[in-house]
Amino acid sequence: MLRRITQFASTIAILSSLALAQQGRVFTEGGRWVQEIKGDLGNARVLRIDIESGSVEIQGSSQSNVTYEIHNRLDASSESSARKMFEGYQIDAKLRGDTAVINAQWDGRQPHRFSGDFRIMVPRDLSHIKIETSGGDIGVRNVGARLEAESAGGSLRLSDIGGTIDAHTGGGSIDLQNAGAEVNLETGGGSIHIASAKGRVNAQSGGGSVTLISGEQDAVLETGGGSIRVDHCGGRVHASTGGGSIDLGDIGGSAEMDTGGGNITLASAKGPVRATTGGGSIMLNGVTSVRAETSGGGIIAHMMAPVDNAGSTLETSAGDITVYVPVSLHVNVQAEIEVANGHRIHTDFPELKINSEGGDWGPSTISAEGAINGGGPVLRIQTTTGDIYIRRTP
Repeated sequence: MLRRITQFASTIAILSSLALAQQGRVFTEGGRWVQEIKGDLGNARVLRIDIESGSVEIQGSSQSNVTYEIHNRLDASSESSARKMFEGYQIDAKLRGDTAVINAQWDGRQPHRFSGDFRIMVPRDLSHIKIETSGGDIGVRNVGARLEAESAGGSLRLSDIGGTIDAHTGGGSIDLQNAGAEVNLETGGGSIHIASAKGRVNAQSGGGSVTLISGEQDAVLETGGGSIRVDHCGGRVHASTGGGSIDLGDIGGSAEMDTGGGNITLASAKGPVRATTGGGSIMLNGVTSVRAETSGGGIIAHMMAPVDNAGSTLETSAGDITVYVPVSLHVNVQAEIEVANGHRIHTDFPELKINSEGGDWGPSTISAEGAINGGGPVLRIQTTTGDIYIRRTP
């Protein structure tokens, strides 16, 4: 009975403090009316925020309680008028079991030029954070929690997040620093920048650029038209854009690259490589097996000794193809220029036999075949019109 009375008294105290906090204080700053509300939601394990207007900033720290500070701003002719308008934005902050809840919704029409700023301090070891806002920015830093964040159109700034991240915005940019687990990001059209991620990465933009500086596991990166850049990834990479360029650095697994018309570059990949562009050039370094195709650009590929028996194909409709073959590589070469028109096959390997067909009544076809170092997987090189260079590398 004594414990129940104590719990009841604590609950009344919390509700009373919240009621007082909701009234806040009203003052002027920079020519605008400001409503300031502060509160303490106690020791929570979960935080849920759902606001209709305003930005959200969450900072993790060593403190044990969830505390908040809210600043709402609007234009009004007098303090009484400002207070009346502030009352229309119903803010409800409470503790339900181990869950801290902050809800803010308009009771009527939102005033012109209203802005809200929700700042919440939380324990770093919070287990779960869920944020929803109808249009404001969201910022979260230094928390170990699983994070769910959604904005109708604001930007997202996330840093030092220990748990899984699911973050979405209708059109703003997403900037992520130091993710400790799996990452799922989506924006309707803004850019996405990921500095570091220890877990799998799935990032999608309706049209902005997508950048991954360092990832330790697989990454799927997609955009409707922006560029894609990856400096380092320890796993497999799938990169797809409707028309931008793709620039991949050192990839620890396979690499799949697809663009509607941009250029493709790759520093190295330990697994199979597929590169397709509707019209740009392709530059591939440090590849063991590759499928590369472009409708109108040139292709340059630096081959390495293969780790399996997979063959390689390089194909362009209009452009030169240059392949660098190491002296230790065992391959069977099949090269062809469909419409030569003065174009040639140039090779550093005398064991490749060059043939020419046609030419009396139309353009000739030039081909080259042969086994290098006794032969091995097939290396197919084909251009409709352009030169082919097969060079020896040490």
